[in-house]
Amino acid sequence: MQALFDDYSALALWLQSLIALLGLAALAFAVNWLLKRVLLRFAAPYLDNRTDTADRGAAWLATVIPLLIVSRGILLVPHLPETVVTVTVNVARALIVLSIAMAIGWALNYANELYSRRPEARSRPIKGYVQVVKIAVFCGAAILMIAVLIEQSPLLLLSGLGAMAAVLLLVFKDTILSLVASVQLTSNDMLRVGDWIEMPSMDADGDVVDIALHTVKVQNFDKTITTIPTHRLIADSFRNWRGMTDSGGRRIKRSLVIDQNSVRFLGEEEVAGLKRFRLLDDYLARKEKEIAEWNRHELAGDDDAVNARRITNIGTLRAYVIAYLRSHPSIASTNFTLMVRQLAPGPEGLPLEIYCFADTVEWPIYEAIQADIFDHLLAILPEFGLRIFQQPSGLDLARLANPA
Repeated sequence: MQALFDDYSALALWLQSLIALLGLAALAFAVNWLLKRVLLRFAAPYLDNRTDTADRGAAWLATVIPLLIVSRGILLVPHLPETVVTVTVNVARALIVLSIAMAIGWALNYANELYSRRPEARSRPIKGYVQVVKIAVFCGAAILMIAVLIEQSPLLLLSGLGAMAAVLLLVFKDTILSLVASVQLTSNDMLRVGDWIEMPSMDADGDVVDIALHTVKVQNFDKTITTIPTHRLIADSFRNWRGMTDSGGRRIKRSLVIDQNSVRFLGEEEVAGLKRFRLLDDYLARKEKEIAEWNRHELAGDDDAVNARRITNIGTLRAYVIAYLRSHPSIASTNFTLMVRQLAPGPEGLPLEIYCFADTVEWPIYEAIQADIFDHLLAILPEFGLRIFQQPSGLDLARLANPA
């Protein structure tokens, strides 16, 4: 009979503990629901409706209250073993530390989002610095959580980190390198979101879409994404086209390869025929006067044409191209270099290089301007008695075999 009474007494004690635990859990869940479903909804109009980052940070911060109820309320549950109470309190406190760390992390994310809306954010991003602070916060939270779980002072754990410094440096090597690289990139204004960069060593050629602590994302022009370690942008060279974009002009640097066999002096009738070109009026008038004065002064009665200066078709073409480019409405001439020059001749012919700047940085418009210019120049060459050089094709060989 006594044994049966003892069994009922033990069962009653366990029922009391179970009811108290269920009540504590219900209270914690109720407070959690009230905080996240009611209070946060009332506060929603006062939060930033353009992002849910602030909401998530507030939700993590609200989690602290139910965890505090659990850590305090478990002490009031009767008849629980001391070990269970201690473990529950320690776990709840560790989760409180985690919740606060997560809330701080989301607050830092929200601060970065607010800053990214400012105009200077493109040239001075702070995402890398935010990530460094988050790493420090979570490392500190991890140390505190471990200290709470094992009921030891955090200073004891920190004192042991000195022996692990070499290991930590090895583990966080990339983070340290990336942090230093981020500081250099930002302080020297070497890279911004939206910049067009070329980095052949990483197969990157496109626009920078994201700058983070460890990586920089580049969307290539074929819409693929190249991820570059941040420290590689300091260790290796890359080309930033921001200067071209800011200047408002994009360079045209392409050559017409002239068949050298077609280069010659122009006769008087040919010079007279070229006066039809209005763009050549000033050049021909000036050149004829200059040559006539030189021949009259230097020849001294020598009638041999080989000793005289004469106008060439290649020189006249250069003058025409310069005048054509200066009169072109889509070629920038103010504060931009404009010239037409001969490069070193070779077995492929005589390169006549056009060097100028289109008055746009838009790729399709730039290519259209460049194509229009060279369409015209290729078509106008025969008027100067010049030919474009190209490697013989099957049709050329067929014509040589059958001249008729």
